[in-house]
Amino acid sequence: MLKDLIEYIAKSLVDNPDAVKVSEIEGEQTSVIELKVAKEDLGKVIGKQGRTARAMRTILSAASTKANKRAVLEIIE
Repeated sequence: MLKDLIEYIAKSLVDNPDAVKVSEIEGEQTSVIELKVAKEDLGKVIGKQGRTARAMRTILSAASTKANKRAVLEIIE
């Protein structure tokens, strides 16, 4: 569910949605969601001063709280 949410948001932001790759590493309490986009789209996902990335992390945090888990978003270059 959380992986699909991040994938949907990322594909909406970038110019090359086919290059968006999202993987989820699940632990007992914490899930790490790794987001990989095309090099030219990296700036769009991060945003000015990291605002877009921070907004995505906030949405992810809210969704993971609802699922009684903790989730961390990592944007991989």
